[in-house]
Amino acid sequence: MRPRNNGRSEPVRPVAVQSRHPRLRFRPAAVARALRVLDRHRPQLAAPGSVLENAAEISVVFLTDPELARLHGEFLADPSPTDVITFPGPAPFAAGEICVSVDAARRRAGRDFAAELTLYLAHGWLHLAGHDDRRPDRKRRMRRAEARALRALRAAGAMPSFSLASGPAKTKRPKG
Repeated sequence: MRPRNNGRSEPVRPVAVQSRHPRLRFRPAAVARALRVLDRHRPQLAAPGSVLENAAEISVVFLTDPELARLHGEFLADPSPTDVITFPGPAPFAAGEICVSVDAARRRAGRDFAAELTLYLAHGWLHLAGHDDRRPDRKRRMRRAEARALRALRAAGAMPSFSLASGPAKTKRPKG
């Protein structure tokens, strides 16, 4: 239980974090802290339909493009690569699962891979918090909520640090 400003306590949401990406390096505790900071800002960030009303567990898994594309095809009938897929969990046992493509973040990041991956993490949390980005008006709302979420993380000093370990060098084998 963590004390609130008003003296009452609230349960701390369990967060399970795993990586199935062979090169991703990060501290799972930093990812859990980021999600808990977003939880503290839920009243300002959530939309109707949030599954985050209780303190049920959120799980996060960092995946490769092929793994996330397989889930995308299996559950959403679209086998193309994507950046984030979120699955609401069976309440009251789990709030949901956020599946993030590390490869998509690497491709789109420009100079700040960690910020891009954190954006995907916040995007997934916002889906669990009731946001939808399938229509243009809702997509604009989602983008504004993402900006607020990232500001909250920066203000709290809770931007996780992510990096990619060097992969094996790709060399051509000589013919013959």
